[in-house]
Amino acid sequence: MIEQTLVLVKPDGLIKSLTGNIISVLSETKLKIVAAKMVSVSKELAEAHYSELRQSLVKKHGEKKGNAIFESVLKYIQGEYHTNRVMALVYEGENAIEKIRKLAGSTNPEDANPISIRGKYGRINSKTNVFENVVHVSDSKENAKKEIQLWFEPEELTNVIYPTKKRKVTMDKIVWE
Repeated sequence: MIEQTLVLVKPDGLIKSLTGNIISVLSETKLKIVAAKMVSVSKELAEAHYSELRQSLVKKHGEKKGNAIFESVLKYIQGEYHTNRVMALVYEGENAIEKIRKLAGSTNPEDANPISIRGKYGRINSKTNVFENVVHVSDSKENAKKEIQLWFEPEELTNVIYPTKKRKVTMDKIVWE
């Protein structure tokens, strides 16, 4: 089944100049890149992306510690510890989610296969309580759709597999002088 999945090269991946290495590893999947861009992550985007994480952290660690970890995760993805940008990509192809997740490895770098992306390049930062795992990859079809639609506009993808509609939108936009 043809799927699309979001991949983010996180700030620690960018500051360590791992983007080329990560894309080379992901090329083993023979999937197509259908979108790519650099993004400065706002607090609103970070909160929307990790909207389900806060509850699981509070449940696991208690309210005070869970919220503190969540705030560190938001600071991490916004680049407060490294650089203020991420590279967002959309990959497409047969079983894209499963293929990318296998190469990325476990979210916790200590649990990840040593030859996976996270196993090779990730670390747990004890000062910030954050898994610096260099990449985010969608974990399900539902989350892939939600995340792609959060990070990209339909016209930014060279192939769109999710339903779209045409709507007249009026807004201020930054343009070239």
